[in-house]
Amino acid sequence: MKKPLIRFLSTLLAAGLLGGCPANHQSNSSPESHSQPLEFLPALKGDYFKLDSAIIGRPYHIYTRLPEGYNPNEDTTYPVIYLLDGDSLFPILATNHLFMHYDDYAPEAIIVGIAYGSFKPEINHRSFDFSLPDDSDTLTYGGAAQFLNFLERELLPTVESRYSVDPHQRVLFGQSRGGYFVLYTAFSKPDLFKGLIASNATFLPQQEFFYREPVQATREDLTLVVTSGSKDMPNLRKDALSWHKHWKEQETTPWRIAFTTIPGGTHAANSTDSYRFGIHEIFAEEIEISRMKAENNLQVVEDH
Repeated sequence: MKKPLIRFLSTLLAAGLLGGCPANHQSNSSPESHSQPLEFLPALKGDYFKLDSAIIGRPYHIYTRLPEGYNPNEDTTYPVIYLLDGDSLFPILATNHLFMHYDDYAPEAIIVGIAYGSFKPEINHRSFDFSLPDDSDTLTYGGAAQFLNFLERELLPTVESRYSVDPHQRVLFGQSRGGYFVLYTAFSKPDLFKGLIASNATFLPQQEFFYREPVQATREDLTLVVTSGSKDMPNLRKDALSWHKHWKEQETTPWRIAFTTIPGGTHAANSTDSYRFGIHEIFAEEIEISRMKAENNLQVVEDH
C-alpha cells in the first residue's frame, strides 16, 4: 500500500475521525508520531495518486481499494465505485464492500475515494464543488458543473487508464452535500454512471433544479438510488419525501428510481446502510446470479 494512504488513515485513526469529520478538530501531534502498520490491513489494500486538476485548478487525493486477487495483467475487469468525500467515506465504505462481497454476493469492485486531504475549509471545497450557485453567495456555492467536468474529462479517464475497470459499470456515491451532487449528475449527465446513490441529500440551493425535466439518456440500465434516514434533519427529510412523491408519479425518467427510508437512520452515521441498499439495487441481477451459483455449489457439496 502506498505511504500517503498509510499516513492519511493513521491520522484519521489517531484523531478518532474514521466515523465523521468534525470541522474544528485540531490535532496537536504530527501524523508521524501516530504511525500505524496499516499496510497489514488487506481490506484497504490498493493505491494512491495525487491528481492536479487543470479544470478545477486544485489538487485531489485519489485513493483506491483493489479487489482481492487483483491482477492488472489479466483480462478481468471490475465495476468501479466513486466515493465523494473520500476523506471520511473511503475508509468506511471501501472496507464495508469487502463484507458485502462475502455476505451479500455483491460483485467485487474497484473503490475510488476522492479526497481533499483535510477537513479545513480553506482546503476542503466540498460545499463549492458539489453545489449549484446561490444568488446570495456565489463564493460558497456554484462549482457543480465544473466538478462534473473534472470527473468526466480528468478523473474517470485517469482511473480507467490505470486500473482494469469496466467503464459501463461506473457508480457514484455521495452523502449530504455529496448527495446533492449525485442528483445534479443524474439530471445533467445520466449516461455517465450506471448507478448513482444519493444518501441523505441536501436539496438547496436551487431546489427547483431537481424538479426540472432531466437530460434524456441513451442507456436503459440506469438506476438512481435515493435514501433518507427516518431521523435525518427534519428539513432534509421533508425535502426527500417531497422529491420522491413528485418523481414516483412520473412515467418517463432516464433512470429507474429506487427510494428507501432507513429506519432510525441519522444524517451521517448510516452511510453504510445507504451504500448497501444502493449496491443491491444497482447490481441486483449480478447478485442474484452469484447467490444462485453459491447455493448450487453448496448443494453439490452436501449431496456428496
